[in-house]
Amino acid sequence: MRVEIWSDIMCPFCYIGKRKFEKALQEFDHAEDVQVVWKSFQLNPAMKTEPDKNIDQYLAEHKGVSLEEAIAMNERVTGMAREEGLEYHFDKAVVANSFDAHRLIQLAKTQGKGDVAKERLLRAYFTEGLNIADRATLTKLGGEVGLSALDIENMFKEGTFAREVKDDIREAQQIGVRGVPFFVLDRKYGISGAQPSEVFLNALTQTYQEAKQPQITQVNTPDGDACDVDGNCD
Repeated sequence: MRVEIWSDIMCPFCYIGKRKFEKALQEFDHAEDVQVVWKSFQLNPAMKTEPDKNIDQYLAEHKGVSLEEAIAMNERVTGMAREEGLEYHFDKAVVANSFDAHRLIQLAKTQGKGDVAKERLLRAYFTEGLNIADRATLTKLGGEVGLSALDIENMFKEGTFAREVKDDIREAQQIGVRGVPFFVLDRKYGISGAQPSEVFLNALTQTYQEAKQPQITQVNTPDGDACDVDGNCD
């Protein structure tokens, strides 16, 4: 079973959704048959990296609310994250364009390290307050998950994996993704948002059962000439 997940590194619900999905996967009896594929998505492709501005300030400006209201919004999300065992520090989070970070994940995917790279970047952004647009920072984080500094340097120098990021974003638009996280199971079912783990578990179970026991819908027509299972061809 293939599960594709569109998400952005700067999306707080994407990290929460990742944890809820992982919880469901732990309870799923056939987890070893599930292939998780991380897909790139940018909530704001035009976002300018501003290391001196934190997310509370950005949210206030972006939403047209007071700084106090923005802080309250982020505190609510911080509480939601805490329930999933995550530690958010919005006061330290750096306003940063995520494009190069998505390229790093695409590179990691080619070496079977997509999931660990995604996890490391989310933690770097939400918990550690690191600048995920800074190439030196990305090189260090890539090294921590087992990527070579030379591969990362060549990626930046040659502009590789930019097309893969853009293709993922374009594909999301084509299948009607309006927000992230967005989960697609075997290209049959889509789940929008950080749903409760029970929702993910039920979807995994249903998709797996249907894959193992494909159902054929018979066209509603009069019976035609045929032989039955007992060998009668009258």
